[in-house]
Amino acid sequence: ADGQPCLLGVDEAGRGPVLGPMVYSICYCPLERSNDIKSLGFADSKTLNEQERERLLQKICEHRDYIGWGVRVLSPQDISQSMLRRNKYNLNSMAHDTTIQLLREALAANVNIKEVYIDTVGPPESYEAKLSQLFPYIKITVAKKADSLYPIVSAASICAKVTRDTIIQQWSFAEPGADAVLSRAFGSGYSSDPNTVSWLRNNVDPVFGFPGIVRFSWATCSRLLDETASSVVW
Repeated sequence: ADGQPCLLGVDEAGRGPVLGPMVYSICYCPLERSNDIKSLGFADSKTLNEQERERLLQKICEHRDYIGWGVRVLSPQDISQSMLRRNKYNLNSMAHDTTIQLLREALAANVNIKEVYIDTVGPPESYEAKLSQLFPYIKITVAKKADSLYPIVSAASICAKVTRDTIIQQWSFAEPGADAVLSRAFGSGYSSDPNTVSWLRNNVDPVFGFPGIVRFSWATCSRLLDETASSVVW
């Protein structure tokens, strides 16, 4: 953006599923080009189908002369370890810290950020105050449904969602020999999906639990482990 004053949007994909990573994304452009972002037709990624999201990400890449974006991926293992440790590091804290890290990286790359728009994680007022204290020279707006209110957040939402979908589609199981034997019919990845629960039930090991794509910290997993895995006496 050549030092031009920019606005930046932040959003995530994959906060709720029991499978796969959580992806945070930023998207930014010069303030004077904000109407151009609007004209590209961005909308909340959850309201678009896969083909529409991929088409819009292609548009973002085609307009890299004035649009920039970046992502940070939190693996299922990272999420599980954080939430299961003695001093629990919850999803809201992960979200806040990841957003702060992405903003700092953009500033370090000399993006001249003047305005930031973020989809809410927890109460918007306290989150906005926290970020405003850390970045006092930037106008911070944290809002519920920001991905449907601000096109730059919608663009970030699309970057995050397509990145996560690609990771899931191309997932390579780290467990030896697992790629050859494990089914990929794991449904949507949400605990409310019977196909996902069925996949989890069919792929729980009595000693090692689940493959690395699974977030052990989700209640669905804890319940299945209690039902089917071997007990450990400490």
